[in-house]
Amino acid sequence: MSVVTRIAPSPTGDPHVGTAYIGLFNRTLARQAGGKFILRIEDTDRGRYVADSETRIFQMMQWLGLEPDESPLQGGPNGPYRQSERFDLYGDYARRLVENGHAYYAFETPEELTALREQAQQAGRVIAIPSRDLSAGEAQRRVDAGEAAVIRLKVDREGETVVNDRLRDPIHFQNREIDDKVLLKADGFPTYHLANVVDDRLMGVTHVVRAEEWITSTPIHVLLYRAFGWPEPVWAHMPLLRNSDRSKISKRKNPTSVEWYQKQGFLPEAMLNFLATMGWTHPDGQEIFDLTEFERVFDLSDVTLGGPVFSLEKLRWYNGKYLREVLSEDEVARRLHAFLADQKVSLPLDDYFRAVTRLMTPRIEVFADFMDKTAYFWSEDYPTDEKAQKALDGSRDLLPDLAARLKNLPTFDAASIKAAFHAYAEEHGLKLGKVMPPVRAAVAGTMESPDLPDLLAALGRDRVVARIARLGV
Repeated sequence: MSVVTRIAPSPTGDPHVGTAYIGLFNRTLARQAGGKFILRIEDTDRGRYVADSETRIFQMMQWLGLEPDESPLQGGPNGPYRQSERFDLYGDYARRLVENGHAYYAFETPEELTALREQAQQAGRVIAIPSRDLSAGEAQRRVDAGEAAVIRLKVDREGETVVNDRLRDPIHFQNREIDDKVLLKADGFPTYHLANVVDDRLMGVTHVVRAEEWITSTPIHVLLYRAFGWPEPVWAHMPLLRNSDRSKISKRKNPTSVEWYQKQGFLPEAMLNFLATMGWTHPDGQEIFDLTEFERVFDLSDVTLGGPVFSLEKLRWYNGKYLREVLSEDEVARRLHAFLADQKVSLPLDDYFRAVTRLMTPRIEVFADFMDKTAYFWSEDYPTDEKAQKALDGSRDLLPDLAARLKNLPTFDAASIKAAFHAYAEEHGLKLGKVMPPVRAAVAGTMESPDLPDLLAALGRDRVVARIARLGV
């Protein structure tokens, strides 16, 4: 069977990590089967619509390398791919259900519905809609007369509806507990239920892989497929991303916008690798793997439902592993330079920048850490923290001799610098712990810096000697 998957985000705000998460698994399923991955924009909720959100969703998918095969940007044989551009067809399908008896026109006012809901709650049952009992002719007469009406699904009050989820045992819903959902609003706009099912069918979607919060909506969708006489897709509801307290991930407790992670300098490869482990584990226990490897070994049946924790600390760990073990030194420098340029930091991509990047890569986990940790590489106006000041105060008298010793080295490389420190300590009966800290404090203003000989070699003889001499006066 040809596999067609999709994601259908709503353009209502920031591009969400949950969209990226579900997009990753949908794209992978389609790629494994040589099928298609579709991105559809569900923009019929005009009250929550955010004008630039759609573009930002496209940019997120491009940044992550999850470009779809069909979308509003690329087009395709199943377009249009915005629900707002498919407006007319939803009404046609809703009225088709009315004609075959699976839906009905409902005329209740908002005030009447409020009273009906209160009655239903007190009786412990789903809301009963009086319009359901109107004859088809009477309902049509009122519609033709211009009376405002919605179209509701007519749920059989007997029996049950079973959702066969690929990741779970069959889920049984008693029909008497399913209310007659609105399919088409009085203004002609479809609800999520109708538009989602119609679009999935017309676009040939074979696998609906989405977050488990949609499970309670799925019996409605199953009933709609049956009412239309269409075969159901494969259902698979992925576990929700969780905060560390096991609550659903939310921006109050975790950054949820993918743009935030971009601005912090996370790598898209690390983000994808991390998201792939949300509810799934590599069969060989491998923690670091790329999209190609994920597509090779992933099996939907291996997804677990324990509620994966979206840990920022763990994501930073993944990112650090990519910086130090996956990308080449040159690639790290190139990407870091591009990131800084986006942040309006202007530095030349030269040998000095590459040397600093090489020294700092073991000491950062995301690119946003870089400038805060490297002020002394770019300016003579850098702060001196408390620990560094203490080191200076304890051994400042050594600095003039050390400056002279470093100034006269035949070659100013890490090996020569290291040898010079050892020789000086031995000659003066001192430990290296007495000799090197004041130099580090003088040239960097902090005791948290790379290995000192490497640091000095990167800074260069002139800069090092001038800084030591300045503070050793």
